[in-house]
Amino acid sequence: MDIIDFFIGLTLVNALPHWVLGIWKGRMFSGLGFGNRANIGYAIINFGISLGLFLYKYGVSGISEQGMFVGGAFVGVMYFILGSWLYRKLHVAYWAKRNSSAA
Repeated sequence: MDIIDFFIGLTLVNALPHWVLGIWKGRMFSGLGFGNRANIGYAIINFGISLGLFLYKYGVSGISEQGMFVGGAFVGVMYFILGSWLYRKLHVAYWAKRNSSAA
């Protein structure tokens, strides 16, 4: 492992909480400010940096050889794809049900 591997992992893992909290409208300070859109933008930047560093070091052929990065990126992509849907189905539905039963 060298320093570039550290930054590949750092930026990949850092993208996940910012993306999830941005989608789920949680408040967390990011490199772009404080708010949902700032967190989503910061997550996309981190993911892009991680992917760019990975491709710089290992090339496109490295994607099939580096299972750890592929696993981490898969989780990130699943959050990118399913995050809004999961928020609507789970979070919003939970509060709607809770508020209707309290009334």
